[in-house]
Amino acid sequence: MRFGISKQTRWQTGPEVQQKPVPAGAMLYDTARAGNAEVSWFDRDWWAQRGQVRPCAEGRGAALFIEADGRRLVLRHYRRGGWMAALTADRYWWSDADSTRSFQEWYLTYVMHRVALPVPVPIAACYRRTGRHGYKADLLTEQIVGVSSLATRIQAAPLPLTEWVAIGRCLRRFHEDGVCHADLNAHNILLGERQAVWLVDFDRARLRRPGMWCDRNLVRLRRSLEKITDPLRAEHFSDADWGTMLNAYFAAPVAA
Repeated sequence: MRFGISKQTRWQTGPEVQQKPVPAGAMLYDTARAGNAEVSWFDRDWWAQRGQVRPCAEGRGAALFIEADGRRLVLRHYRRGGWMAALTADRYWWSDADSTRSFQEWYLTYVMHRVALPVPVPIAACYRRTGRHGYKADLLTEQIVGVSSLATRIQAAPLPLTEWVAIGRCLRRFHEDGVCHADLNAHNILLGERQAVWLVDFDRARLRRPGMWCDRNLVRLRRSLEKITDPLRAEHFSDADWGTMLNAYFAAPVAA
């Protein structure tokens, strides 16, 4: 496997990337896409009062779907999972601005978008301090329209083999570029028309030199598929489907 995202590309940003202070924190944004970005953009109630919150058939956790000025956006508030959620729903330990969950995910998504990986377009990120040692965070991206998650699609009907091939090739591209998705599951893979595939939700994702973590990513996805399809008929997901996906994944490298 090649390692497609160089160290230089990882940290390079264009002049369109700016930061500005907000009450108790800061926001990071792309002036080419959000030149008038304000802290109110991270306020769910602000969007709701303007009547710009849009219902979505596939809710993604704490995501808010917005339609404003002819654009569709997704606002995601970072929330704890697992046992930590019992201690604090959405507060994280403060280190520095660039280490916040929102800034890290924004920068990584920005880099991936620059090298033409199929990811959401990053718009803005924000953190706000809570006390001396904590912060809360939000991320705003463009919505990928006309898609549904692999989880939804596979629950409705078996996928054609061409879709499994497309998924395998897409995952190979990300792994070749060293993108380690921290939660690769069937909900974070989006499918569109003509075998188009995207990955979303890169919280805690990292750039790493390809290695055993690639296999662990695939194992995590397999578990997710088995969990979703366990109560369904066998034809919704079979060993043949998984084999087709792996064959596409391990085939010759796919050009970005």
